[in-house]
Amino acid sequence: MMSDLTRGTTPSISSAQTVGVTQQFLRLHLMPDTTAMLAVNQISEVLTIPMTQVIPIPHMPAWVLGVYNWRGNILWIIDLGHLLGLTPLSQHTTTSSTYTAVVIRDAQQRRATLGNQNTSDKALGLFVNRVEDLELCNPDAIQSPPESAVRSELVPYLRGYWLKHTGEIFVVLDGNSIIAGMTQSNF
Repeated sequence: MMSDLTRGTTPSISSAQTVGVTQQFLRLHLMPDTTAMLAVNQISEVLTIPMTQVIPIPHMPAWVLGVYNWRGNILWIIDLGHLLGLTPLSQHTTTSSTYTAVVIRDAQQRRATLGNQNTSDKALGLFVNRVEDLELCNPDAIQSPPESAVRSELVPYLRGYWLKHTGEIFVVLDGNSIIAGMTQSNF
């Protein structure tokens, strides 16, 4: 449940959330029962990767699963749930030989590389339990929760929360913050 990431806040919804400019978000499922969203403009691709093709790197944080050869480039693979303080993939009761990876790139570098295929930019593969669907959301409707209500592991990567008109609450992540956090981890 969402309580794995928060400590009991319920954001309010206003009628202004249904009016205005909308942005596309990809809805992701993380174990045990957390739904997160990433802005589509921060995502390059969604891949299915066999775990046997991820090369482990020693002496890395536990949430760094290794590297993968993605189109001739090194793609660091991160267990997104573990990074956010949820159950690591290795501890799930159902293990799989393939995983879904959402490839994110730094938005500023994505714009710079559109015309130059040789420019290397920072990209990460985020292993998630599954990709669910696209959501249209007004970015103005994304609310910041009180910092005391958010797990400390989530704070650096959180853009906010979105309360859908159906009553569902989604954790909205910031892909650029995830990449920046990994850059600061010096790998």
